[in-house]
Amino acid sequence: MGPYLVGVIIPIVFTLLVRNTKKAKKRGVLADVGGEPGYAIRNYRFTSPVESAWVGVTTLAELFEQSCKIHSNMNLLGTRKLIAREMEVSDGRSFEKLHLGDYEWLSYGQVFEAVCNFSSGLVQLGHQKGERAAIFADTREEWFIALQGCFRRNVTVVTIYASLGEEALCHSFNETEVTTVICGYKELKKLANISGQLDSVKRIICMDDEFQSDDSLVSGSTNWTITSFSDLDKLGRENPVDPDLPLSTDVAVIMYTSGSTGMPKGVMMTHGNVLATASAVLTIVPGLGNRDVYLAYLPLAHILELAAENVMAATGISIGYGSALTLTDTSNKIKRGTKGDATVLQPTLMAAVPAILDRVRDGVRKKIDGTGGLPKKLFDLAYARRMSAINGSWFGAWGIERILWNLLVFRKVRAILGGRIRFILSGGAPLSSDTQRFINICLGAPIGQGYGLTETCAGGTFSEYDDTSVGRVGAPLPCSVIKLIDWPEGGYLISDSPKPRGEILIGGPNVTLGYFKNEEKTTEVYKVDEKGMRWFYSGDIGQFHDDGCLEIIDRKKDIVKLQHGEYVSLGKVEAALSVSPYIDNIMMYADSFHSYCVALVVASQSSLEAWASKQGITYSDFSELCEKEETLKEVSTSLIKAGKAARLEKFEIPTKIKVISEAWTPESGLVTAALKLKREVIRKTFSDDLVKLYSS
Repeated sequence: MGPYLVGVIIPIVFTLLVRNTKKAKKRGVLADVGGEPGYAIRNYRFTSPVESAWVGVTTLAELFEQSCKIHSNMNLLGTRKLIAREMEVSDGRSFEKLHLGDYEWLSYGQVFEAVCNFSSGLVQLGHQKGERAAIFADTREEWFIALQGCFRRNVTVVTIYASLGEEALCHSFNETEVTTVICGYKELKKLANISGQLDSVKRIICMDDEFQSDDSLVSGSTNWTITSFSDLDKLGRENPVDPDLPLSTDVAVIMYTSGSTGMPKGVMMTHGNVLATASAVLTIVPGLGNRDVYLAYLPLAHILELAAENVMAATGISIGYGSALTLTDTSNKIKRGTKGDATVLQPTLMAAVPAILDRVRDGVRKKIDGTGGLPKKLFDLAYARRMSAINGSWFGAWGIERILWNLLVFRKVRAILGGRIRFILSGGAPLSSDTQRFINICLGAPIGQGYGLTETCAGGTFSEYDDTSVGRVGAPLPCSVIKLIDWPEGGYLISDSPKPRGEILIGGPNVTLGYFKNEEKTTEVYKVDEKGMRWFYSGDIGQFHDDGCLEIIDRKKDIVKLQHGEYVSLGKVEAALSVSPYIDNIMMYADSFHSYCVALVVASQSSLEAWASKQGITYSDFSELCEKEETLKEVSTSLIKAGKAARLEKFEIPTKIKVISEAWTPESGLVTAALKLKREVIRKTFSDDLVKLYSS
C-alpha cells in the first residue's frame, strides 16, 4: 500500500507547487514559393530546402565511406546467432519457434571491407555497367552490404518486397530488366518457380548457403549462375576493382511500392533525393551518435527503413537486425523462455509502423487488465497522472514525477522493448492518438510521427522531439516545403476557417524523378514550378495548425458518398475504430446505393477469447467463436463506443460487421509489406460476405 499512497500524495504536492509553463512554439512558417496557388509552409529554421548536411557529400556512397573511416572500430551491423529451430504444434497446426543467442557484430571497418568485396565481386561475376540489380530478401545485414556494394559501382538497385506475389514479382523484374538478383534461400525457391517468366535475369547471389544442398537448384534446372554471398565476398577480395562512384543525379534505387492498388509502381530515387531526407532527419532527432543502438526489423524495401538505416550508418550508430516475429519475448517465433530481439539488443532508437505499436499497446493492456487488483489501480493512477502532467506543467511532464512513475510502474513496460528506448519514429500510415499517447507515456520516450511517401523518399513532415501533441504529423522537414491547394469537390479550401485545408503537395530536393516507364502517371502527379521546384501531388488532405504543424484529415481515394449524400472517409473511420480491444485489423466498406456502412473485422484472438471465457461461452475453435451472435453483438458494441469517443457521425459507424478469425498478413496478400490494407484485394476476397451484409 506504501507505493500507492506515495503515488497519490506526491502528485498533489506537485500540482500545488507547479504551474503550467508551456509556451506555443512556432515550428513552421509561411513560405514564398511558385506553382499552383496555395498555402505553403516551410521549416522555421531554414529559409530554403536542405540538400545535404555533410560538407562535400552528395551521394549515399560518399556518405557511407566517410562514416566508415570516422567510426572504423565501432560496431555497425549486428545479427543474432541462431541456436536452434523447433516446431511446436497447437490446435493441429505447426509453428516454427526460434532459439536465438546474442548479437554478433561487424565493425564499420569490417562492413566497409565487405562492401568493397561485394562491389568487386559483382564485376568479376560479369555484371555490366548500366545493368540493374535487384535485392529481394527480408531485412538483414547482407541486404545492407549488398545495397552499399551496388552503390560503389553506380549500380541502380531495384528493391522488391519479399512478400510480393508471383504476378507482381514478374512485373517488377521484367519492367526493370534486372540481370542480377540478390536474395535469400527462401526467395530463391520462389524465383525458381517462375524462372520461365523472368526474361532478363542472368545471375543470382544467394545470401544463404542452403541452396548448395538443393538438387533442384544446383542441377541446372535454370539458366542462371547461382553464387553464394560468401563466395562472392572471396571473389571480390581476391580480385579488387576500383569503385565507379555515382553522381548526385544518378538513380540510386527504383523502389517498387507494395501495391495497395493494382500492380506495384517503381519509384526512381536519385542519390540526392535520399540524401536530402537523411540530412533533414539528422536535424530533427537530437544527439544522434555512436552511443545509440538502432533496432532494424522493418522491410528495407520500404523507404522508411532504407532512409533510417542510412541515417544511422552516417552517424556512427550500431544497427542490430531483428524481425517483427522475433521482436519481443512473447513474439510468435520466439521459443518460450528465450529472449526477443529488443530484450537482447536494448536499443535506444527504433522505427515502427502503427500496426506494430498497436500490438505493443494491446499486449500491455491485456497484461494489466488480466492482473487486476492493486497493480491495475496503480497503473491507471500513474497513467492518469502522466497524462495530466503532459497536458500541464513542464516540470510534471519531464521532472521528478515522471521519474517516480517510471520507477514504480512503467519500468516493466519499458522492458518490453529493452528498457532504453529514447526515441521512436512512426511512419507508413496514420498513428491513432490513443496509441501515440499510450506508447509515449508507458515507454517514457517521445514518438516522432512523420508523414511522407515513397515518391518523396519518406520526407515531408516530422514531429519534433519536444512536441507532446497527438494526432498531428509535425512541421515540414528541412528538405521540404508543404503546400495545401483547394479541393473544391471535397469541400476543402485554403480559405477555410479556423484552419486552412486542402490537398497536400510536397516540394523539395527529396521529391523523386517519377515512376519507371510510366510517363503518364508521372506527369499526372509530379509538376515543376516556374522557380524550378519539383512538387508531388499526394492525394492526401491536410490542415495546418497555427504553429505550422500538419494534420492529415482525409484522402481523396478513401472518400465514399452514401445514398443520402453523406461522405465517409474510410481510412479516418478505420483509424478511429482500431482502438477497440477486439480489433486486430478492420476494413470499412460503403456502398453508394445504401445509407449505411459495413465492416470486415479481423478479431484479436486473445482479447476475444478472454471475453468469451468470462462470459462462459463455449466453442470448438476460434472461427466458431467469431461467428456467434453474442460475439457480433459484443464487437459491434465496442465499435460504437470507440466511434462515439472519436465523435464520429452515426452514419460513419458500421451498422453490420463480419468478424474474421484469420489474420491479414503480407503473405496472405491482403495487406502490404508495410501492413496497409489492400482494399480492392480484400473487397474481392470477401465479396460474398459484403453482399450478405447489405442483403441481410
